[in-house]
Amino acid sequence: MPKAFLSIEALGVSFPGRTGANEVLRDVNLQIDEGEFVSIIGHSGCGKSTLLNVVAGLVPITTGAVILDHSAVEAPGPDRAVVFQNHSLLPWLSVYENVRLAVDKVFRGKKNGRERHEWAMENLALVQMTHAVDKRPSEISGGMKQRVGIARALAIQPKVLLLDEPFGALDALTRAHLQDSVMEIHAKLKNTVLMITHDVDEAALLSDRIVMMTNGPAATIGEVLRVGLARPRRRLELATDGDYLRARKSVLEFLYARHAVAA
Repeated sequence: MPKAFLSIEALGVSFPGRTGANEVLRDVNLQIDEGEFVSIIGHSGCGKSTLLNVVAGLVPITTGAVILDHSAVEAPGPDRAVVFQNHSLLPWLSVYENVRLAVDKVFRGKKNGRERHEWAMENLALVQMTHAVDKRPSEISGGMKQRVGIARALAIQPKVLLLDEPFGALDALTRAHLQDSVMEIHAKLKNTVLMITHDVDEAALLSDRIVMMTNGPAATIGEVLRVGLARPRRRLELATDGDYLRARKSVLEFLYARHAVAA
């Protein structure tokens, strides 16, 4: 049987503490196919972001391994791009310059100047931000900043796009528009996406599978739900779709009945 495109194998992560090691993740196993959109959901403190940061190469592995396209993940690299809740744009650069900086870093020597310019503009067009190429981050809205962050991540052509609650700080309407944009981009690029979210509706709308984490410490995967919804997906139609409602109910039941957290 062929290996999955992204394989998380018997992963454990511990951090040193005053009284010994603090075990954050224990025996996490997950296989993700190329082109799959997978969401990870769980209560605060369950290690969701730690898991994403391990895949990004930002947090060292204590035990186990992460294998991406037959290579072990041991450090950050351009084959993985992260979009955080905080857009992390450089405030002194324009929208275009923020994306072009990433393009130049990855593709200098592979594309000439004209090609790098065209590639930066193509990715800004993908997120509908070509109208604001000369603006600074302080001159655009929060939703627009996230669009630029997504364009910058996609512009390096990562094997895996990692999204760490990318819409968590946005108002509901802006979040909905960006979710629709991400679905359109995924449909066009067929890219592999791993997303952290607290939002059950978001997970059910966007994902092929939803990975539900048990509570920490020593959190692990409690259940994986396959979302059996055809694409393209339209949120208004899904509001009364039986498969969507069942997926949403399954995640809520896991989080709030079997793995509730005391207030």
